[in-house]
Amino acid sequence: MSNSVPNQPQSEISAPRAEESDNASSMPALSLISVPGRRRRTVELAAEIERRGFAGIYCPSFGDAIGLCLSIAHATTRIKFGTAIQPIYVQHPQGLATSASYLHEISAGRFYLGIGVTHGPVHSRLGIDVGKPLADTRAYVAEMRQAAEQMGGLPPIVLATLRDKMAALSSEISNGAVWANASRSRMRHSLAVADPANDSDFFIGNMIPTVIDSDRAAAAAKNRSTLTGYVALPNYRNYWKDAGYAEEMAAVEQALEAKDKEALHKAMTDEWLSDCTLSGSAGEVRDGVDAWLDAGVKTPILVPSSTGGGQMKAFEEIFAAYD
Repeated sequence: MSNSVPNQPQSEISAPRAEESDNASSMPALSLISVPGRRRRTVELAAEIERRGFAGIYCPSFGDAIGLCLSIAHATTRIKFGTAIQPIYVQHPQGLATSASYLHEISAGRFYLGIGVTHGPVHSRLGIDVGKPLADTRAYVAEMRQAAEQMGGLPPIVLATLRDKMAALSSEISNGAVWANASRSRMRHSLAVADPANDSDFFIGNMIPTVIDSDRAAAAAKNRSTLTGYVALPNYRNYWKDAGYAEEMAAVEQALEAKDKEALHKAMTDEWLSDCTLSGSAGEVRDGVDAWLDAGVKTPILVPSSTGGGQMKAFEEIFAAYD
């Protein structure tokens, strides 16, 4: 499969120097959300993440991911950062191309534009009529590239990826793929489909729910709660069936139909959970990050949560684990 991507206008932007990223290569990236009422503190947190040598900062669609990325561009000088993801159906491709081109230039090439179709419940809540994800994504990227021709070029485009067809599309039309809640046991298969082997700069990331707590049962329970909304989504259940968890997903579907929360959590087995999340002591989480790197994920993106507090507490625990 070809990894060629349409040519982009050249600019004077250069990638971060190698000496700036050597330390980050052995560190995970972190997911950061701009929480209402604590947005200034969130930007300060981004600067702290950079100071501590983490590999990147990637912002989910909750809140204003593009706005947060603009603040990160000004608050940091070396760390890579980006959206993971910006939904394509909520903004015209020309408008997003304008914002992305600006961020690309102002950050000196550190920004990655992660885009995706997001989930059905989001479309329903916003009253958005969507088409076919593959065709719509292809057309959206093409229109962004065309719009950016007079803007100085686009940053690397990374596609939100889950199942095989989108993985294949990522290497055809973009510069990377990012999963969320992927199964580690499925990752080598997914990367073989994406086939980015001939492109050393191809971004390969995965958003991993992460809880650090020596009480492993409590940590796992927190991750199980986080993934409860995802198992309710048919596209995720189909992915996990493909990953070898057909029995678990069948039990999930029965529990969802019965509206039985206890049965739902029972169906979300420890084996399945440990394949797509990280939990336990600091050492166990670090070992888990290494396992994701060994599976071919160049940029594991930890999505921190805590059994003892909110986002800030979760980051304190991540920082302590990597001191």
